[in-house]
Amino acid sequence: MNIVRSVIIVVLMLGVLATLHELGHYLVARLLKIKVFEVSIFVGPKLLRWKHKGVDFSIRLIPVGAYVRFTEVDEQGYVVESKDPDLLINQPRIKRLLVSLAGPFVNLLLGTVVFAMLFWFNGYSSVNVDKTIRGTQLYNVSSEYNVGDEVRAINGRRVYTAFDLDFEIDSADQGAPMTVTFRSKETHKNYDVTLTPEFKRRPMLLITAETLSTDNDYKGWLVHSVEPEQNKGNPVLKVGDYVTHVNGKAVADEDFQEYLFTVTDEVLQVTYIRDDVEYEAEIIPEYVDYVTTRGIYLKAHKITSAGEFFEAFGYAAKMPAALFNITVTGIKSIIAGREKAYNLVSGPIGITTMVNDVVKDERDTVSEKLYTLVMLTGVISIALAYSNLLPIPGLDGIQIVLILVEMVIGRKLSEKAEGKLTVVGFVLIILLVIFALVSDVLRIIFGY
Repeated sequence: MNIVRSVIIVVLMLGVLATLHELGHYLVARLLKIKVFEVSIFVGPKLLRWKHKGVDFSIRLIPVGAYVRFTEVDEQGYVVESKDPDLLINQPRIKRLLVSLAGPFVNLLLGTVVFAMLFWFNGYSSVNVDKTIRGTQLYNVSSEYNVGDEVRAINGRRVYTAFDLDFEIDSADQGAPMTVTFRSKETHKNYDVTLTPEFKRRPMLLITAETLSTDNDYKGWLVHSVEPEQNKGNPVLKVGDYVTHVNGKAVADEDFQEYLFTVTDEVLQVTYIRDDVEYEAEIIPEYVDYVTTRGIYLKAHKITSAGEFFEAFGYAAKMPAALFNITVTGIKSIIAGREKAYNLVSGPIGITTMVNDVVKDERDTVSEKLYTLVMLTGVISIALAYSNLLPIPGLDGIQIVLILVEMVIGRKLSEKAEGKLTVVGFVLIILLVIFALVSDVLRIIFGY
């Protein structure tokens, strides 16, 4: 049943985003007094139909798309040629360009609004450094920067939000030095800091747990899984336990991670809660070699006033740039061989798989699932804006390119030239659809 619900969610999500996209074209056209013949919400057989100010509106059965028709068609479905100055095709180039750009703009605006609302209710992390932790690379150069300074670039590549900043850090060679460009909160000048990796050993309890969230009643890590090899093959901890202390040190302490970097004991004293009862046990840890983390911990913001909301909206407005950044970095990682090519794009199957992973996860609450789905909607809305700008037939990008070419050469392209572009674009869109489909299948088979 989870997959059925996931399919329904994805279909409605894409249908609503497509409808809002088309309404962007419609509203700008009406604002510019351009004639519109039909607005269809969704596709397929008509469920509801009405006429308003000379425009045929309809709601259709299948919620997977929408369209706006700017041309008149005859009974056989052929376009009626006309010199009517109110038709889109006969409008000045700048008006046609604005109508073409309106759909992608609405998707960008919607994505920004979605993230602004998420930030309003849940807060967000800025790109300002909040603290340093002993044992990390940033801590080792703490004298070279000030807490609160803004991260501007990673290895020379500009970052805008916590999303693309984390992606840049994760995509970089973890064993190589990293150059971080900061902007001083005091002087507003940029400066560079080099983070140098160190190779060390640290103890592992061989568990998967919510180590970054200890705001539960027990102030401990909630254990999600335990490796059979824990304690030399005699596991002590179980799923559902809360680990509260290690060697008497509370895991909720801000400096607990720093403490772990100093541990060399052969046996650890672990305190945990099981069924509301506290236990203490000795666990033989597994020491592993690791590279010290970069240690860039970002400042968290909670929105408590209207002024702070507008600050959050400004930060949300950077999300389109951040996602573009992530796409470019992803392409570079594929070229460098650090990422698989099939992780570059995702089609309906891939989106459905992601939604299904969220829906079926029993560890998350309903509110957490809703948050993730809404965030995914914002990401997809921005992605749709960019994908619609591709110069491919059926997308806004081809019209934008043709109009820009007209502006440069001062005349319309010949029908022959437009025909060639249409054929090339059609081949490209078929290849893109096939690539997205194959990528979705490969991710299901091999994972990310």
